[in-house]
Order: sequence, then C-alpha cells, then structure tokens
Amino acid sequence: MRVLLVDDSKTTAKQLGQIVNDIPNFEVVDIATNGAEALKLYKQHAPDIVCMDIVMPVMNGLQALRGMLVQDPDAKVVVISSVGGVGGKVVEALKLGAKSVISKPFEAEQIREVLEAL
Repeated sequence: MRVLLVDDSKTTAKQLGQIVNDIPNFEVVDIATNGAEALKLYKQHAPDIVCMDIVMPVMNGLQALRGMLVQDPDAKVVVISSVGGVGGKVVEALKLGAKSVISKPFEAEQIREVLEAL
C-alpha cells in the first residue's frame, strides 16, 4: 500500500514515515508539508492512503480533504490530529469523508491497526 504523508512538522512526518515503512506491504511514496502540496502529490502519485494533519499553513487538512475527494471520491484519508482544540475539525473531517482519525501523540501499533483496517 502506497501512503502519502501530509504534515507541516518534519519531526512528525519523519516519525510517522518510519512507522509506516516498518509495516509489511506499506511504503511512504512522498511527504507534503501543506494541503496545496498534498493535492499536487496526490494527483502525481495516486496513493492508496493519505495520512494528513488538519492544522497546516497555506491550505489546511480540511480544505485538502475536500479537494482530494473531488479528484477521487474513493480517496482513503486518515486524519492525524492533536487532540486539544481541534475536536470540531476532526468531526468535520469524518463527515466530509475521512476514513479514520489518529490522535497525536500516536503509537506505532495504533497506526498499523488503522492502516491495515483500510
């Protein structure tokens, strides 16, 4: 399964990338640092799964999620979010079509379970 990571934090993206690449049959195809970049990379790579932060500069995760679902109504997007202060945005992401939510700080086992369930 090809995974696109979208997070403006290099530390988070690196940590998440290591976890994803350690899951058998999963590989990170690219990393975007904002929603606008994510839309371009989604079109370029056509990943099986997108793991995307909500709060980012330029274009946030909700705007990017909308754009991805216009490009591909079957897009599998997992929202990655800090618990504090964005609860309403997480609910909105799920209503828009996100398949799941992973809360920061995340555990490797949690990531594996969510991705393998997709």
